[in-house]
Amino acid sequence: MPLEFEKEHLELYQKIDQLRRLYQLGEKDKEAELRKLQREFRKNAKELYKKLDPWSRVLIARHPHRPHTVDYISLIFRDFTELHGDRCFGDDRSIVAGFAYLDNMPVAIIGHEKGRSTKEKMDRNFGMPHPEGYRKAIRVAKLAEKYRMPVITFVDTPGAYPGIGAEERGQSEAIARSLYTFGYLKVPSIAVVIGEGGSGGALALAVANRILMLENAIYSVISPEGCAAILWKDQSKVKEASAALKLTAQDLLKLGVIDYIVPEPLGASHIDPKRSARVLKYFLRRCLKELINRSPEEILSERIKKFERMGDFLEK
Repeated sequence: MPLEFEKEHLELYQKIDQLRRLYQLGEKDKEAELRKLQREFRKNAKELYKKLDPWSRVLIARHPHRPHTVDYISLIFRDFTELHGDRCFGDDRSIVAGFAYLDNMPVAIIGHEKGRSTKEKMDRNFGMPHPEGYRKAIRVAKLAEKYRMPVITFVDTPGAYPGIGAEERGQSEAIARSLYTFGYLKVPSIAVVIGEGGSGGALALAVANRILMLENAIYSVISPEGCAAILWKDQSKVKEASAALKLTAQDLLKLGVIDYIVPEPLGASHIDPKRSARVLKYFLRRCLKELINRSPEEILSERIKKFERMGDFLEK
């Protein structure tokens, strides 16, 4: 289902798709009309997505057709081998973790996964990890460090699961240990916020040498709904909360929380996932090229200094 502000834009995209099919079938008289609509689409997209307010970006980040971790794994990497379980309690399917190749380089991949269908969403717990999910992530990260492989994480979660069972099994301890593990890895690490980056559940996988964020993703200490409920006791204040939280990629780049904004295709990632994956792959290659030849000591020192700089301020 398209978002309200996207309806006209998506109708134009569908017309272009229909004309492209006709042109490919040999109806060459459609070429001029196709090119005209493509120009109109590009202009419309630039105007529409340039003026989005923070709440609109929240809605895009949560779009049901937005590419997930498993989509980016299949589109960017090859020969992915998934690992399961934390060797302590069980396997949390809200965290996907394993090893693959980026071009010819072996890498570890760890990411949140929300699922698509209702059945899969329940199986994946809507992308909200339990403690065993974070312990699985830690296990794979340590294996990557042992075999000198870079670690790439994909962040897309409303937050860690807040249920009683998760708390009984040490949710806060698992998140804290994950923060420590990723903070002190002696191999290059890249975190990519691809959708929702919610609270400590997201931060647990986002301590890295390079933090990338897709153009319409969000990253924040609390959801806009939670913020509105606490500050205004009014759920209708989500737009004001979204603006106050500074949760967009554009705001976070200015604040120094992230390193790069990854541009999304005209019309956002959910309209053209393959193109979105190609752009993200370019940024992953670029970051790995910057980091791959550095010594373990340099990798660790740079990461620590990066996070020490966050929150610096001058008192006037």
